[in-house]
Amino acid sequence: MKIGILEGDDIGHEVVPETVKVMRAAAEATGLEIDWHPVPIGRKAYDTLGHTLPPGTLEKLESLDGWVLGPIGHMAYPKVPEAVNPHPILRKHFDLFANIRPSLSYAGIESLHQNVDLVIVRENNEGFQPDRNVVAGCGEFRPTHDVTISVRVITRAGSSKVLHEAFKLARSRRKQVTVVHKDTVFKLGCGMFVEEAKRIAAEYPDVVMNEAIVDTFAMRLVMTPQKYDVIVTTNMFGDILSDEAAGLVGGLGLAPGLSAGPRHAMAQATHGSAPDIAGRGIANPYAMVMSGQMLLDWLGRKHDVAKAREAAVLIEKAVGTVMREKRSLTADLGGTSKTHEMGDAIVRAIGQN
Repeated sequence: MKIGILEGDDIGHEVVPETVKVMRAAAEATGLEIDWHPVPIGRKAYDTLGHTLPPGTLEKLESLDGWVLGPIGHMAYPKVPEAVNPHPILRKHFDLFANIRPSLSYAGIESLHQNVDLVIVRENNEGFQPDRNVVAGCGEFRPTHDVTISVRVITRAGSSKVLHEAFKLARSRRKQVTVVHKDTVFKLGCGMFVEEAKRIAAEYPDVVMNEAIVDTFAMRLVMTPQKYDVIVTTNMFGDILSDEAAGLVGGLGLAPGLSAGPRHAMAQATHGSAPDIAGRGIANPYAMVMSGQMLLDWLGRKHDVAKAREAAVLIEKAVGTVMREKRSLTADLGGTSKTHEMGDAIVRAIGQN
């Protein structure tokens, strides 16, 4: 396995090293060989190399299987051409079409709901978001001072890819997929997404498919999230619903994520770079660590590498142990430990499994 290390900005310099430390421990425990490749990115890269996405970065990442990307604080970048937000460029260049965001509750950790274990699979490269739905130009424009037009792009190819990813994931879980849409209003856009869902469902007879209108689903998710396994939807719906789901189990500190494409995957926690707490050693590493766990699992399934999946299982069990014992948690989780102390506790738990 060839995996890149991209620390990102602010707390990324604290949580990404803990993630790599945990992934190394799991790999050593299972005999998985990983060739690690540090890659400069973000504000630190700008300050040292003159670019937030230095020349040659995309070519370097192309040679890897996947990478761990820390949070990006692009809002604080200088307003110059060399200081771009790297994330959308990475997503579009490598066609990272599936944004996979799990929400899992832990007994003893304060949350609105317990016994929640669901995953939202969000289409990542189309939809309403203007930074990703056209090749050139912008999908949002203002023809007059008083009129703004936003274009929503849905394709059969894009829908098909993310739906296949969701159904494959469901096969490794509880074999249930909920397709969320609004074809009562977006008869053509959401209608196409639903058409593809029904066609693809026939290829997975072992997986049960249900449908839900997005506004009704948002209500049901708040009331009974325990009913759901894998949820798949279009870009903006998925962006909103995944934050809602994170809120049900404790917030964005418990919201890992993975962006997956045809050949590569990128571990990236849902939360931001949190400059207000950067450098204090108090950032919660959970979301980044579990994003790394998801990367190992994805690589194991993608390339049929049993040791990678075994390493992912070890991390999942170790994190579960630390969360249940509540002895080495950061302050936002009710503990008093530092970022590195929580990382150390997870590593110790890996050695005990």
